[in-house]
Amino acid sequence: MPKTSPGNFFEDFRIGQVIRHATPRTVTVGDVALYTGLFGGRFAVQSSDAFAKEVGYPRAPIDDLLVFHIVFGKTVPDVSLNAVANLGYAGCYFRSPVYPGDTLTALSEVIGLKENSSRKTGIVYVRTTGFNQNSKPILEYVRWVMVRKRDEAAPAPGDHVPRLPTVLEAKVLGEACPALDIAAYDFALAGSDYRFGDYEVGEHIDHVDGVTVEEAEHQTATRLYQNTARIHFDLFSAKQGRFGRRLIYGGHVISLARALSFNGLANAFHVAAINGGRHVAPLFAGGTIFAWSEILAKAELPGRDDVGALRLRTVATSDKPCGDFPLKTGEDYDPAVLLDLDYWVLMPR
Repeated sequence: MPKTSPGNFFEDFRIGQVIRHATPRTVTVGDVALYTGLFGGRFAVQSSDAFAKEVGYPRAPIDDLLVFHIVFGKTVPDVSLNAVANLGYAGCYFRSPVYPGDTLTALSEVIGLKENSSRKTGIVYVRTTGFNQNSKPILEYVRWVMVRKRDEAAPAPGDHVPRLPTVLEAKVLGEACPALDIAAYDFALAGSDYRFGDYEVGEHIDHVDGVTVEEAEHQTATRLYQNTARIHFDLFSAKQGRFGRRLIYGGHVISLARALSFNGLANAFHVAAINGGRHVAPLFAGGTIFAWSEILAKAELPGRDDVGALRLRTVATSDKPCGDFPLKTGEDYDPAVLLDLDYWVLMPR
């Protein structure tokens, strides 16, 4: 038997299958520094131990999306090493803050399978939970991914598309945020005076700035998460594929859009949940990312008067500034749109 693994193909999955992923990862301040260097996030709670302690955290928590990417990365060798594309997310919520020194692991359950009509690929739906060293859940999400078949003639391993939530309820949104002392929250240091009550449903915010993505940095970021998907690294194989280039990990676009959103949403310090997301188009090195957001809804959290939740739709584009808020023409996305992300953030009241 070979000692190396080619990864799982579509016919290797079974509904109800539970996969315990390698490798445990202790998150350090070094990881935080590298993530900051790659994306430039400026949210005060994640940037300053002193600021975080003043408002009620024991120290600055790890950026929510860094936690997401590390947990996601654990799943790649088992779920999406042979993926054609990661298609979307649902039901993602952050259940506990993560701090430097915490060790993260991940476990996934296959909850759906659907072979494509070409019989060359199939869609695999998995629910993944991330845990800390105390076996406490810190993150849960569903994603679905298109995976190649090893043998096109192999029978489909199942045929079930799960029903997934479209929006997470407000009652689960504050689980990873301790009670905050808003009187101690310094809005000048945070970078903006705007708080929960200053935003209106239907409001559009152009985040103005653009960031050009370089080949080396997107590979460095993906290695930071121990994400081994070949399409991000193997140019030899990628040249023979559909695009002829390495494809940038979709989470890279999410993190860039989140960092850009600081300009307009500086006090949206915590990503509490991701309702859904779509990677509309691929991104390649040399593209410049812009972003804008729409306030879809506002919610008060049960039993809390310190923070409120904004439901945001953040759209990222390539090589197109967002002053005119590009999204769709009819049913079709604007050709520049890369990402359409629906998520909840918490903000001081």
